[in-house]
Amino acid sequence: MRPSEFVKARIRRRINELFNDVERGERPALRRADALFPPDSVAWRVNGDIVTMMIGGVSGLLLQMLHPAVLAGVWDHSDFRADMHGRLRRTAKFIAVTTYDHAHNGQAAIDRVRRIHHRLGGTLPDGTPYRVSDPRLLAWVHVTEITSFLDAWVRYGDPAMSRADQDAYIAEMSRIGRALGADPVPTDRLSADALIHAMRGELRADARTREVADLVMRQRIGGQAERASAALVMAAGADLLPRWAREMHGLPAASPATHAGARALARGLAWVYDGSPNRRVWPAEVTVWPETRR
Repeated sequence: MRPSEFVKARIRRRINELFNDVERGERPALRRADALFPPDSVAWRVNGDIVTMMIGGVSGLLLQMLHPAVLAGVWDHSDFRADMHGRLRRTAKFIAVTTYDHAHNGQAAIDRVRRIHHRLGGTLPDGTPYRVSDPRLLAWVHVTEITSFLDAWVRYGDPAMSRADQDAYIAEMSRIGRALGADPVPTDRLSADALIHAMRGELRADARTREVADLVMRQRIGGQAERASAALVMAAGADLLPRWAREMHGLPAASPATHAGARALARGLAWVYDGSPNRRVWPAEVTVWPETRR
């Protein structure tokens, strides 16, 4: 094995450990030809970039938490304060499975989330009841997530991405939103932006919002290299927010150095994963993650 390939393999193994609960036997989702989305879909292209998905995930979570009922659902029914890394990891796993794994595994993941949502609800601090399965709340979570993933990809992965491809991504991902029970579900960039604009009047920032944002922004895992990368991702994620949302959170805009660093990190990990098992489409007879050291 060439030294460069050895280095790439070590980095990939470390990243796989961060995104999978290895103590419970989790491994990366194998890419399958019979996934919910075909291999030539825009979703495969966008959702497969680790750095832009992390940046978009941070931005999407911060944007979602500005809705009081969405915040309450997380606050009342999640262990995020004790395990923010676990929450972010579970979100990443859901996206990976519903994008790349066998379609029946993707649907099973969706069904599992729906069952959880239907059990949960509560009361806002002002006495207003809420249900986690409320289609409008699910629509807010869906649209903020997919537009954040897309915005991160355009900014740090493919600045020349066409509007047609952006529309295609939102249309493809609408399948997941509808399957989860969201309504309305946008199918292009214009309708996605319109939905976010329509819900701005319902958004609030308070002490609980700030606590969640602080936990997200302070999230650090692993050793020195991982912690430095996480700090870069968090800053880039906050900066990706619409200006009005960033101001609601009281978060600063990122410096040019942060933008440059995030682009460099994205390019670096694209090199690390070039030709890796994570990028192959695996036949059905391969059922166990290949423990390769290539």
